[in-house]
Amino acid sequence: MKGLIPLLILLIVEFYSFQAIKTITKNKWILLIYLVISIVLMLFIVYSFMNFDRGKGQNKSSLLVIGLTLLIYVPKILVFLILFIEDLSRLVEASIMSFVDENREQFFSPRRRFVSQIALGIATIPFASLLYGMTIGKYNFKVLRQQIFFDDLPEEFDGMTITQISDIHSGSFDENTDKIKYAVDLINQQNSDLLLFTGDIVNTHAKEMDPWIDTFKGLYQPKLGKFSILGNHDYGKYFDWDSEKEENQNFEDVKSIHKKLDFTLLMNENVKLKKGSSEIVLVGVENWGVHFGKKGDLKKATSGVNPEDFKILMSHDPSHWENEIKNHETHYHLTLSGHTHGLQFGIEIPGWFKWSPVQYVYKQWAGLYENAGRYIYVNRGFGFHAYPGRVGIMPEITIIELKKTKKEA
Repeated sequence: MKGLIPLLILLIVEFYSFQAIKTITKNKWILLIYLVISIVLMLFIVYSFMNFDRGKGQNKSSLLVIGLTLLIYVPKILVFLILFIEDLSRLVEASIMSFVDENREQFFSPRRRFVSQIALGIATIPFASLLYGMTIGKYNFKVLRQQIFFDDLPEEFDGMTITQISDIHSGSFDENTDKIKYAVDLINQQNSDLLLFTGDIVNTHAKEMDPWIDTFKGLYQPKLGKFSILGNHDYGKYFDWDSEKEENQNFEDVKSIHKKLDFTLLMNENVKLKKGSSEIVLVGVENWGVHFGKKGDLKKATSGVNPEDFKILMSHDPSHWENEIKNHETHYHLTLSGHTHGLQFGIEIPGWFKWSPVQYVYKQWAGLYENAGRYIYVNRGFGFHAYPGRVGIMPEITIIELKKTKKEA
């Protein structure tokens, strides 16, 4: 019964979409070709979803189906909405006219050609956007720069630069190795003092990273090191494993990836970064999220850390900052997160406007946020997940420069 309702909705959407085409052209060949293509694609999508096993995790086939579904049905739903509104107006018009003109030959007036033209014209916007996102947008890497000022930043760290990347999701990549190599080169060109990765190196399986090890081993070695944490996908919880042993082995293999790439993986741990006679503390916690498990342990992670130390915290999920870190008794100066991907869909005009549906789930979802002198930066992600593309919210390489607030003389 559950499957019948979505199928009925699809059939209604398809009916209205066909009506729009039929209103514009009477060419039988065009209508026949449109019908055949629509039926084949609808049957393929329905079959794919009916046979999709969430326990087997996301793979390239599921990415294709999700992308194809959005590409086809987001435009068609827009057509349906516009023509449905037209039908309501036709119904009101027909009801009134039936009282005025009893000799009226037909109840409904014909569809207006220009309404169908407008509907199809508007539908091309999401179609072109989604197609762009799946072909070009997903690898349209952007370097975004952010300066953050602190009163208590040690003098030696004034001007220190951090490159942050997040959410690689290597299992989603296609065979376009040149684009990934380009992104790695782009990271290296920034030559920051510190390179940080804030989780989700795979979708589920450690083996997803095998084809990309050599590419990411090309990441440079910064002066202050390369450090990383785990994200929710790195625990392999979105797959039905044959045994606990197999799941545990995969988790160990995921952790070993970081070592292969010369990253120091911090799992509720901290390290001291030194410049001259000063030092700051880098803290890394396991994944902590309102919806994705709470493995992060701030108390354990800050063992040996002094209250007055300047602290940078890596925590994959920004809901951790919202629910625990921003009002924590320990002052974490800067938190670096990822996870949201900016939903890989939205509208962003740098410095002016930023919107994505994900903001109704996460208060901090892309960019810099501040609360009582505590900052969080949410990286928009390097890779992609579920929808195999990006529209409006591009893959990000973040460059953060720490600055000491200058006291007035």
